[in-house]
Amino acid sequence: MSESAKTPAAKPSANKARRDLPSTQEFSDFMGSQWEPSEAAAGSHSAAAPYAAERRARLSELFPGQRIVAPAGNLKPRANDTDYRFRPLSDFAYLTGLGIDHEPGAVLVMEPTDAGHDATLYLIPPATAEDEGFYTDAQSGEFWIGKRPSLADFQSMTGIATKALEELPGGIRLANHPHKNVQRALANLRMVKDEYEVQQMRDAVDATIAGFERVVAELPRAVAHKRGERVIEATFDGHAREEGNAVGYETIAASGPHATTLHWIRNDGQVREGDILLLDAGVEVESLYTADVTRSLPISGEFTDVQRRVYDVVLEAADAAFAASRPGATFRQIHNAAMEVIETRLTEWGIVPESADPDARLYRRWMVHSTSHHLGLDVHDCAQAKRDLYMDGELVPGMVFTIEPGLYFQPGDLAVPAELRGIGIRIEDDLLVTEDGIENLSAALPRDPDGVVKWMAGLRR
Repeated sequence: MSESAKTPAAKPSANKARRDLPSTQEFSDFMGSQWEPSEAAAGSHSAAAPYAAERRARLSELFPGQRIVAPAGNLKPRANDTDYRFRPLSDFAYLTGLGIDHEPGAVLVMEPTDAGHDATLYLIPPATAEDEGFYTDAQSGEFWIGKRPSLADFQSMTGIATKALEELPGGIRLANHPHKNVQRALANLRMVKDEYEVQQMRDAVDATIAGFERVVAELPRAVAHKRGERVIEATFDGHAREEGNAVGYETIAASGPHATTLHWIRNDGQVREGDILLLDAGVEVESLYTADVTRSLPISGEFTDVQRRVYDVVLEAADAAFAASRPGATFRQIHNAAMEVIETRLTEWGIVPESADPDARLYRRWMVHSTSHHLGLDVHDCAQAKRDLYMDGELVPGMVFTIEPGLYFQPGDLAVPAELRGIGIRIEDDLLVTEDGIENLSAALPRDPDGVVKWMAGLRR
């Protein structure tokens, strides 16, 4: 956002070497004739539009007299002439209310005025049958990608004046990442969700809970498959595509010892009876807001004694973090509340070495990550905010964040008894700060171990 030293990328196109289309005028005329009148994929006024307008107004107040440029980003090639599915940059989505995959290359420009800023949305117009790009342009041609809203439709959807991308003023230079000051300001603004965003988060969490239910029902098939983790991943990811836009991040379907790897996304292992499945997954709804939920599930339907022992400590740490969460609290206080439980219980187990230095915090060997992060358009939302505002800024109503303590005893960890090695447990919930406390948005998904067992039994009948 704002200006940088990188010009817009050229529009990608399909591999012309493999098209072998006639280049004659007769063929061009024939391709452009005898089509029913084109009806654009008209978009109605977006429910996000008034909220996005308010967000732009708040950003305008922070940068008087300065041009603000917010690119959506470009298509990312996967291989040769194929691209990954497009997802606009989160700040662009926040300021326009646009999501899903129909505006690669778009640019929002906010020009300063005496009264604030005037916004213009520059987009690639759809190439209809009247245009040669109808069949030659793989990015905008209807023959390739189907019908898209017209510039007028986009204006109706967003309430923002629109122009063709080719009219973008020549002095504007773009980058795929915003100017640091604007990016930081938006991170701070995005910390507090408006009414529309809160509803999107509720929808994302509800869809995620339904996805967890589908996974549990598929556990027998996962156990029978040589790569059962892929069965779990495919089940949840398919659900996310059916009910939303996609997953909000790569699904972690970690079974057995893989659960001790914090970001296990290879998901190529077996799922065995008697092990724990650590499922960390979230549905991203079509507005691009995502949930982020983790449950550690006994694959056989019952915890072993040692699994239950570890689970109980993680749950106690999560409950302590819940108790510390309220308006005015900080992430650091929430984290410290969870860590106090972890330190106390692991010390009682006799696995934390004695140290003369209290800052050594040797118990962190078994939980190296933080307990909480903001959640929204990005799974680790508002990451560009200043650290003091992130870790030590006070919680206020409208914030959505996670609580996710865990314990991870690696298979080769000789500092712990053999019975603990290979056990990884994490419990993660999504919370909304309210005027008088917090609301657990993912409360419908059981956390108590007895509740987890009962819930799983009901789904596997």
